[in-house]
Amino acid sequence: MGSNINLFKLCSGLRVLGYFMILLFGSIVALTYYAVVLITWGPLLFRSPHRLSSFFILLLFHILLVLLAWSYLMVVVNDPGSVPHNWGAEQQDGLYCSRCQNGKPPRCHHCSICQRCVLKMDHHCVWVVNCVGARNYKYFLLFLLYTFLETALDCLALVPSFIRFFGGSKNHSLSPGGFAIIFLASILNLAFALSLLCFVVTHVSLLLSNTTSVEVHEKKKGVRWRYDLGWKKNFEQVFGTKKALWLFPLFSKEDLDNIPALRGIEFPTHSDIDV
Repeated sequence: MGSNINLFKLCSGLRVLGYFMILLFGSIVALTYYAVVLITWGPLLFRSPHRLSSFFILLLFHILLVLLAWSYLMVVVNDPGSVPHNWGAEQQDGLYCSRCQNGKPPRCHHCSICQRCVLKMDHHCVWVVNCVGARNYKYFLLFLLYTFLETALDCLALVPSFIRFFGGSKNHSLSPGGFAIIFLASILNLAFALSLLCFVVTHVSLLLSNTTSVEVHEKKKGVRWRYDLGWKKNFEQVFGTKKALWLFPLFSKEDLDNIPALRGIEFPTHSDIDV
């Protein structure tokens, strides 16, 4: 008997795993919040020697948490960019997707999990149950950045609890259960911080060279990448030109109207700029 296994259907099954990852992400955030705010630094707000330091740590923690959650939500709910129906393949180098039965704009790739073509596709992220593409790449980068900063802060914020507990401090009020929660939160945040550092460095490099994760394999060594416009213009192709909005998962209407790359259909090349 021959086995006819459809690999694309197996890939689409990964979407179910993605919903579990969202629940896992929420659980880790809740565990960390309990460890940092309710067990470690919240009670110190009412003790005069530690009041000021507790206030600033908790303020920074909540600011990063809001920015992290906001960026995460924007990646999850925003479409990365779909090819318009009956988009004319003849308009752009004759690119065509046989699975979607439609034309493909430049830098567009077919996602086997979403089972559709995605504009300027970078990768499919199981953590957000969505593809990362032209229209949500900025949100994804901010999510990476703020999650890394938050997890690094959490690791540092939980260090005093270990010192007091293992140092035999008489004024520590940690129960064995509370210490177990802090220990688990520390291990999880340290693991995420270290792994995210690698992702942040990688994607900053891709951002400044105007390359996606898919396109890394398409670039030829020794030849300037055709979409590389210089690091400043490359950055603006993703984050826009409004500096006030760079750190927020938002775009100005002016940028959306004037930067075609943010719409994911047209992309200037360095030959266009040189001319």
